[in-house]
Amino acid sequence: MIQLHYYPSTAAMAPHILLEEIGAPFELVLVDRAHDVHKTQQYLQLNPNGLIPSLTQGDLVLYESAAICLHLCDTHPQAALAPPVGTAQRAHFYKWLMWLTNTLQATLIVYFYPERWVNAGNAVGVAEVRAHAESKVRVLLGLLERELAHHGGPWLLGDSYTALDPYAMMLCRWTRNFDQPARARTHLGPYLQRVLERPAVQRAFATEQIAQPWV
Repeated sequence: MIQLHYYPSTAAMAPHILLEEIGAPFELVLVDRAHDVHKTQQYLQLNPNGLIPSLTQGDLVLYESAAICLHLCDTHPQAALAPPVGTAQRAHFYKWLMWLTNTLQATLIVYFYPERWVNAGNAVGVAEVRAHAESKVRVLLGLLERELAHHGGPWLLGDSYTALDPYAMMLCRWTRNFDQPARARTHLGPYLQRVLERPAVQRAFATEQIAQPWV
């Protein structure tokens, strides 16, 4: 059986939602980050980075949220959460998935953990790094906004809901306490609401006990 090692409101959210969408049997395994379980030797054997999530399935051990999402799409093609391999839409799917994890998510990590990029005790540096990261996130959200406005479809790839949509929602949700959150954008706001209305998303949020506002 698939096991998703997770902690609520982390990067495990997108894989969790996909598992709900797919409908295959799975088990959630709580990694209690509040008590540093992700830093224990037992968990580090699954994910040497000490990050959440990790997925296990028999002998398979997989980490990196985007990789887990892509694996779930490929192993459950009947769920149609990614376009067919070899198509132009699949190429754009790869592009956006890589952009979400390598560009938007990476910048958000800088925002939330600016102390990792300055010397210890450099409070001024921390504030500067966070401010620059937030400014960059605003620019990146603008790219998502323009993409939705450009094609006019309900989902990131246009007419078809894919794994990109819960991934994008997860990251946009991380901006909910920004001065200019994703939900305030003309096209992103309604888009995020459409994602939140999906039953699989609501089941995942209920299981993780995510409090309102969701985004």
